[in-house]
Amino acid sequence: MKPLEILSALPKWGKATPDQILESPAFAMPCRLGEENLPLRPGSILTDDTLALSILFGEEPHTLKLSRSPRFAELDKLWDSRADVPAPILLALVEKECGPLLQLLENAVRRQLRLVGLADASVAPDERTLFLQVADIAFALTRTDTVAAALGNLRHLYLGNEELRAESLSAEVEYAAFVLPSEDLASLAVGDSLLLPEIGSVAPRLIADGLFAVDETGVAPFADDGRCRVVATEARAVTLGELFDAAESGSPKADGSSGEAGLQLRLVKSGKILASGRLDRLGEHPAFIVEALG
Repeated sequence: MKPLEILSALPKWGKATPDQILESPAFAMPCRLGEENLPLRPGSILTDDTLALSILFGEEPHTLKLSRSPRFAELDKLWDSRADVPAPILLALVEKECGPLLQLLENAVRRQLRLVGLADASVAPDERTLFLQVADIAFALTRTDTVAAALGNLRHLYLGNEELRAESLSAEVEYAAFVLPSEDLASLAVGDSLLLPEIGSVAPRLIADGLFAVDETGVAPFADDGRCRVVATEARAVTLGELFDAAESGSPKADGSSGEAGLQLRLVKSGKILASGRLDRLGEHPAFIVEALG
């Protein structure tokens, strides 16, 4: 699996709404501003000192509020006196200076953008206002279903974001998986031993949130095939970052991989605990010693 496939398989993210994606600190939509490739990111709430513009995406009306930016050099020179500048001149300057930003928004929303005129900058933002930033340009945009659907896509999350990578999942550490005949299962008793030749020769596998199987080959969807599995009694935490890294280069280190004697284990099958016990050795061989049934 690739990192984005892992993210999509998690209910929290696979079922996330466009608005939830836009509100994530990991939102970073790849965009092009003029000749630069830059991410469009969440921005801070703007001050009152903004230039408000009325725009259309197709036929849908929106308000775009721009904050002051040295990137708009000519506009910056007359920013403090812009109220005295005739609207047609100010709009012509906006089209000239802010053209790359307007083109970026048109491309991002995938609707033709038209600059209609000036808008009332005194209208306060509400919960549907979207605050965004690209480079040093901070702006606010009316949030509609059209805008949210175009921008709020899982592909626009930066998977290197530390907050996203730190999200934690619970993982079983699986040491062995095998078929045990039904008669052997029925006669299993306290004190019995099951040899585990895998321990010490094969790295344990992680089963994260019952969704992902993680081993030295990477990350794959987990499907319970009905075999008996020997797992550590204590689950461990695994982060999304570890899963992303494992998908690219191999498995994260599993706790207890050295298989020390005394490690508490469970024998499970199809989600049911069949026995509990410990790891020990029979002669030269590691073994699961049954200490309790069920």
